[in-house]
Amino acid sequence: EILNMGGGILSTVENTRKASLDELVAEAKSRLNIMLNHGTTTVESKSGYGLDLETEKKILEVNKRLDKTHPIDVVSTFMGAHAIPKEYKGDREGFIKLIIEEMIPGIAKESLAEFIDCFCEEGVFTTEECRKILEKGREYGMKLKLHGDEVESVKGAELAGELKCISAEHLIAASDEGIKALSENDVVAVLLPSTAFYLMLGKFARARDMIDNNVAVALATDCNPGTSPTESMQNVMTFACFGMRMLPNEIINAMTINAACAINREKSVGSIEKGKKADIAIFNSKNLNYLVYHFGINSIDKVIKNGKIVVDREKNK
Repeated sequence: EILNMGGGILSTVENTRKASLDELVAEAKSRLNIMLNHGTTTVESKSGYGLDLETEKKILEVNKRLDKTHPIDVVSTFMGAHAIPKEYKGDREGFIKLIIEEMIPGIAKESLAEFIDCFCEEGVFTTEECRKILEKGREYGMKLKLHGDEVESVKGAELAGELKCISAEHLIAASDEGIKALSENDVVAVLLPSTAFYLMLGKFARARDMIDNNVAVALATDCNPGTSPTESMQNVMTFACFGMRMLPNEIINAMTINAACAINREKSVGSIEKGKKADIAIFNSKNLNYLVYHFGINSIDKVIKNGKIVVDREKNK
């Protein structure tokens, strides 16, 4: 409803188009700093707030610059199929053609994105439209992801399974068949409980059913200005426990190794193993249960990135 009125995503698109590269870098850097101070050492950053080639490339250039200059590793996903922009209202076929014929080739040519994502949702893009867009992305060497079934079940999870996507996000309304498709095709379910909380949907993704059906569940903030303005994975831990009935050990797995699998980084990060980067978050907490229980604060003591201490809150007291 908000999207159809020109708000939400489209409001952010307007501001992003106006902003310079340096302004976007400064904004994003401040958010990365907050994430780092709350224990995040690797982040996936999606475009999707440009909805034209020039601005989508600008967003992905921001990611590229910050990946080189910030302690956090930034993994880029192209999500030009995030919404229909105002100038294409009434001409969705024209916009999809733009994505397929200009955006994907242009972004692939400059190697600006490792992944491609598409918003499969009622009032946004249909499963057939998403299939067409994602298959074109695959032709250009991009790995596939899918935003789907956030509010209504539109068989987004089924499509993610069919296309063997690396991951599928949201999935609040995923059907039993969709959960089965995720499991059978090793698609990581990236659940975003802070979004469900913020939108006051009255329901969360069915994490327990997914786990019971051997779906690898990951967690993320979905940090964005419209539906989840938080940089804290510690908040997400609490929402995952009380909203989705996940256990503390499941939550840690979902934030670490499963999250690494969702961005194709499981061989380098996500667990403490010989040969992997020493990316470690040390919390000032009595135990794992207490870390989830005591919410609304930053429990980080130290953050180690690639073997170096980059945050030391005890030292800065």
